[in-house]
Amino acid sequence: MTSSTSQSLPTRLRQHKSFMLGALLTALLLLAAALSLVWTPHSPYEMNLPGKLQGPSATHWLGTDPFGRDIASLLLVGARASILVGIIAVGIGLFIGTALGLLAAARRGWVEEAIMRLSDFGFAFPAILSAIMLTAVFGAGLVNAIIAIGIYNIPTFARITRASANAVWSREFVLAARACGKGRWRITVEHVLPNIASVLIVQATIRFAIAILAEAALSYLGLGTQPPQPSWGRMLSEAQTLMFQAPMLAVYPGVAIALAVLGLNLLGDGLRDVLDPKLSRKR
Repeated sequence: MTSSTSQSLPTRLRQHKSFMLGALLTALLLLAAALSLVWTPHSPYEMNLPGKLQGPSATHWLGTDPFGRDIASLLLVGARASILVGIIAVGIGLFIGTALGLLAAARRGWVEEAIMRLSDFGFAFPAILSAIMLTAVFGAGLVNAIIAIGIYNIPTFARITRASANAVWSREFVLAARACGKGRWRITVEHVLPNIASVLIVQATIRFAIAILAEAALSYLGLGTQPPQPSWGRMLSEAQTLMFQAPMLAVYPGVAIALAVLGLNLLGDGLRDVLDPKLSRKR
């Protein structure tokens, strides 16, 4: 029996069933977003009130909404909004949070204490509360939702980076690098960051799923994506008054959100299992 740690990374990824299922669901999400850039069955912005609330047919695969818009087209374009929010919001948290965490681990002392206390303060303002505050000042919109979710991600990445970097700083090869005269910033870039990259990649994948959920929640509350831009969260909001008349209006975006979040979580869990030697399974 060959140990999983002796196999190549692509082989271990292919043998991990959760990772492969997560990769498939995530690929479908990306494919839907990419497809919506060049083609949709109908225009997601075109209303047809006489044709509202139609059932699935050859013309409208999943039926139409209360405004006569094609649901399949709305779902495809809604995937694009979710991807956009996830990439930018997680990117904000990843870059700023990682930089703060590396700074805290490298400098220690009062710098580390100040950054950690700021992180604690950041946790007091979840994405929805931050979005409400930004909306009160600047108005509702996708940009404010992205900023709110990104700010919420910063403390998480800062804490994870600081904890992982502190563990690396105590390793023998880092002590040897310091003995050779390398400065703290050079050690951080050349030794610390590469050794915690896998942890950050896994966390970014998981936070991507959380960002999609947060965007859907904000759009549901009217604080995220604004009309006429389609959004899965706003589709749920528009369907709540028609739950008994047309329940599938809520099922379609709900299933889309669930599958997207499930795929990203499975992808993150699979990456964690494969990239962390302590969690590698015998194959």
